[in-house]
Amino acid sequence: MPEDILKNEKGTKAIKVKKTRGDIIFDIVVYGLAAIVMLIILYPLYFIVIASFSDPSQVANGNVWLYPKGFTLDGYKELLKQQDIWTGYGNTVLYTVVGTVIGLAVNIPAAYALSRKDLYGKKVLTFLFLFTMFFNGGLVPTYLTVQQFHLYNTFWVMVLPFSVSVYNIIVARTFFQSSIPADLWDAAQIDGCGNLRYFAQIVLPLSKAILAVLGLWIAVGIWNSYFNALIYLKDTSLYPLQLVLRNILVTNQMQSALGTGEAAQVALRMANLLRYSAIIVSTVPIMCVYPFVQKYFNQGVMIGAVKG
Repeated sequence: MPEDILKNEKGTKAIKVKKTRGDIIFDIVVYGLAAIVMLIILYPLYFIVIASFSDPSQVANGNVWLYPKGFTLDGYKELLKQQDIWTGYGNTVLYTVVGTVIGLAVNIPAAYALSRKDLYGKKVLTFLFLFTMFFNGGLVPTYLTVQQFHLYNTFWVMVLPFSVSVYNIIVARTFFQSSIPADLWDAAQIDGCGNLRYFAQIVLPLSKAILAVLGLWIAVGIWNSYFNALIYLKDTSLYPLQLVLRNILVTNQMQSALGTGEAAQVALRMANLLRYSAIIVSTVPIMCVYPFVQKYFNQGVMIGAVKG
């Protein structure tokens, strides 16, 4: 039919297919389900934001649904006046930046090496990497190893021992196998290009998508981590933000549990306020990174997940 024929961006003719009634119903159902799922995901985040500005008694009574009630900034004031918060922020930013650089520096070359068809013993090396995903020595042997390498209670224990991620290596390896043409290596060899130069000047510039994705994954993992600091750090001046916030929340909850009368009520109110405020304070900075890597994120994840 003439009305069904349109021109696309390149000027060539394309057929426009009319949607049937069944197609329209299907679209409505799919978009409706997507809206419900999005609401289920987003509302808890929104609730945390409005609860952090609300009176804790209103939140406890279930009166806070769509907007703050009993607006207050006491939780943020109490949280941000803690000197340990700023120390924790500085430590976490430093751990995140240094840890991300180290993580990319060890995972990306390993992934590229495993993606090369001419790597001798490639299957054995891949098996050894994969084996560590399912079996490890456990907490006690790891703790003893960290001590023997004199990393315990140092800055480097947060960025070095756990920098290798086999999952990230596998994703990056798949990206290199499916996205970097083998003909590029042949052409580079003809021009006298060696392995290191080829990797640095040709492969890496073509791998911005996977670098952005893995960098984001590593950064988020380090930013949210507190268990390693809890086990391997003793000096409070080295504590990351997450551990500092945990200690503040535990202290306030203990004060509310051990106190009596009005003092206990005040401590309980502050503990409830700090609970939501701490989530916002610890989450917002890392969320600000997402817009800068969004254009690479989908591309890197999809290309790295197509083939095994």
